[in-house]
Amino acid sequence: MTPPPSRAASDGDATPERGRKPRAGEAVLDRAFKLLRCFDSDHRVQPLASLAQRTGMPRSSALRLVRQLTEAGALERLEDGDYVVGLRLLELASLAPRGHGLRSVAMPYMEDLFHVTRQHVLLAVRDGDDALLVERLSAHDATEVRFRVGGRMPLTATGVGLVLLAYAPTDVQEELLRDFAPHEDVGLVRLRSADELRRALAEVRRGGYAVAQHPGAEGLATAAAPVHDEHGVVAALSVVVPSNQFTPHAYVTAVRTGARAISRQLGGQRQGELNQRPAPTK
Repeated sequence: MTPPPSRAASDGDATPERGRKPRAGEAVLDRAFKLLRCFDSDHRVQPLASLAQRTGMPRSSALRLVRQLTEAGALERLEDGDYVVGLRLLELASLAPRGHGLRSVAMPYMEDLFHVTRQHVLLAVRDGDDALLVERLSAHDATEVRFRVGGRMPLTATGVGLVLLAYAPTDVQEELLRDFAPHEDVGLVRLRSADELRRALAEVRRGGYAVAQHPGAEGLATAAAPVHDEHGVVAALSVVVPSNQFTPHAYVTAVRTGARAISRQLGGQRQGELNQRPAPTK
């Protein structure tokens, strides 16, 4: 008779017995990415103890994986024993078509937009339920913002997010509408309900752009427009400026011009010109 499977093999939440291999449900690759995801803008340098604690791994298991990742170049060990993200990941990331590939096409037009605005120019793509910032150009004296390259932003809290969500698949929109919660401290968009979000997305699709102005402590405003390739919207371009400098018509016109230029290079000019209304006059 075949013996029954052990609890470690049958229970996805069980801790493997000492000396046994990790449970089948958590492959080495999954655990490696769990370690890598511990690094973010607030945790750029981490000791082994922190990595083990944040992942919930035994220290010995974390050490084995960290050593393997270091040998592969995904992590680097500093002289004091702490770890940072390795250059091998940057090398691989540069090959991502929705990241640096898109950035290389967009950069000349982002630079043009930057020279006009002298504030912040953002390029973002959708990744799941977030807007992922691919590139940002900022003047040294520009108003401070929290956005960083590689950082994530809620789709419902920024101009680029609204644009990306407005052209996202219906199931993505419906899920965020169903689970909507206001973001009081993130981004420039202040929506209070799912109904407001639904109206905002419809307005983006009708006009082909998004605008938001927050007169509070941040005092910032944004205009954003979609970037198309031959298949549809692949990114969003925006400018972020102080509210007291924001003239909707000028900034919407500028950002849409930049987005259309990028779209032409990506083969999506015709897509980008469908169903777009003139920029606001006030």
